[in-house]
Amino acid sequence: MRILLVHTGGTIGMVQTDDGFAPQKGVVEAEVDRLINAGEITASVDIVTLEPLIDSAQATPVDWSRIAHSIHAASADYDGFVVTHGTDTLAYTAGALCLALPGVRQPVIVTGAMLPLTVTGTDGSRNLREALLAAQSTAPGVWVQFAGRLLHGARVRKSHSSSFDAFEAEACDIAPLLPAAEPGCHEIAQHNVGIFSITPGPCMDLLAHAVERCEGLVLRCYGSGTAPDTPEMRTALAKAQAKGIPVIAVSQCPEGGMKLGTYAAGKVMRDNGVVDGRDITPEMAYVKMHACLTRGGDYETSRAFLATSQCGELAS
Repeated sequence: MRILLVHTGGTIGMVQTDDGFAPQKGVVEAEVDRLINAGEITASVDIVTLEPLIDSAQATPVDWSRIAHSIHAASADYDGFVVTHGTDTLAYTAGALCLALPGVRQPVIVTGAMLPLTVTGTDGSRNLREALLAAQSTAPGVWVQFAGRLLHGARVRKSHSSSFDAFEAEACDIAPLLPAAEPGCHEIAQHNVGIFSITPGPCMDLLAHAVERCEGLVLRCYGSGTAPDTPEMRTALAKAQAKGIPVIAVSQCPEGGMKLGTYAAGKVMRDNGVVDGRDITPEMAYVKMHACLTRGGDYETSRAFLATSQCGELAS
């Protein structure tokens, strides 16, 4: 059994510096050696370290593609993959890998830690050990192993800023895998994607500016899909539709999803071509919009892509 570990940085591999915790080479590598020498991991593990290592707060879509290319290039030589990553943007990267690795035939396990391996009481050793074990036995697809739980990579979200059990994902019968006849690697390029949160009395100048500058928009709505039906909202969304800018609506509630049409207050979105994001997470909606724009195509093709489940991100 051969596993490739792609180390990207993040808290799990950090050390204390004068400016706070920062990534350092050798930390994750040393823990993998310890786990193997202790007999806790019996598989052969090779490690690729992305340069430069990053705090995941600095991650961009370029990094999603770096990771995906590293995995795809080695797909014929390994039985499983582990990606060590910072927790702040781990959910975005997991979702991106679901879309970037069509037809992947091995498990890709994304993990990290809330406390560095270099700190007493770290959760990093457990997460790393369990990720390496999961890479030997889990079904193909992109998964997140964290705090003893294996989570769906296209549905995962960070739900706590400090608890070891920091991630959640709603259950889904669809594997976190983009179906394809053969393994491939889809580029996800960086685009101008904006996120606008609905609030009581929102600053509509921001949405109007986003429509002028962005290529795609994620609209974070109330509850099951409502927004203020004002002339300013209608003007902004109508202009986005006229310009061919895809807009997807997601719920601000972490659970339950949304359904445009439940309330009359969602009519402003239905009238202007906004895609019903249903139970997609905001993180995955953002990732999917980048993938949509990278694919290209006309406005209706983009709307159809956003509205259709690709890898289990839409379970309802």
